[in-house]
Amino acid sequence: MGIFSRLGTLIKSNINDMISKAEDPEKMLNQVLVDMKQQLIEAKKQVAVSIADEKRLRKQYEDEEQKSKDWERKAMMAVRAGDDTLAREALARKSEHEESAATLLKQWTLQKQAVEKLKDQLRTLNAKIEEAKRKKNILIARKKRAEAQQAIQKTMSGLSDTSAFETFDRMANQIDQIEAEAEAASEIAGELTGDTLDHKFKQLEASTGTDHMLAELKAKMGLLPESTQGEVKALPEAQEASKVDEELEALKAQIAADVEPEEESK
Repeated sequence: MGIFSRLGTLIKSNINDMISKAEDPEKMLNQVLVDMKQQLIEAKKQVAVSIADEKRLRKQYEDEEQKSKDWERKAMMAVRAGDDTLAREALARKSEHEESAATLLKQWTLQKQAVEKLKDQLRTLNAKIEEAKRKKNILIARKKRAEAQQAIQKTMSGLSDTSAFETFDRMANQIDQIEAEAEAASEIAGELTGDTLDHKFKQLEASTGTDHMLAELKAKMGLLPESTQGEVKALPEAQEASKVDEELEALKAQIAADVEPEEESK
């Protein structure tokens, strides 16, 4: 019976406390179940011994009961033979076996009741171990969820540190500065080595192109008069003609400038 007391104490212990104290709760719970199963095996052995004792007592009781009946039959035989002395001796033996049978019957009854109780306790113990298995799985799942949550919180805590974002901002500012310096160097190189007049015309064309795009958008949206819409469509041709006229006037001015020095020299 001592083993049931120890197992009951083990099963009723607070497994959550073990989780909080153990270095590895999962290993701890697995080990607890291994110990419980081992003690269950020992308990089954003790119950088996008790059952065997109960069967042995029952067999002894039945044997004594049968011997009592046999001596009664022999006493009856002696009476029929007219031998009362032999009959009395047979009846005395019958009484001895009856007393022994009565004692064995009492022991067998008590043992049988104890065995039934042990069987009930064994079934309860087995059910509690199965319950412990299910609880172990639930506790391990809770442990894994808690660990995952801790990992996420740790990561989020690291992301909430402003130093990481400040590093990104600082790097972005440095890259912006490098790009600006590269663009400035490219612009300076173009100013020093390129044709400034051509550069001015490119700027003018870019500005004019933007104005034309805006006018086309307004015309598409119906925000300009129909007459103006026609002018917007004809704008590229007018710009091209204006550009040619400007080039022609510039060429004429250059020729006139070249001719005047020659006439003065004559």
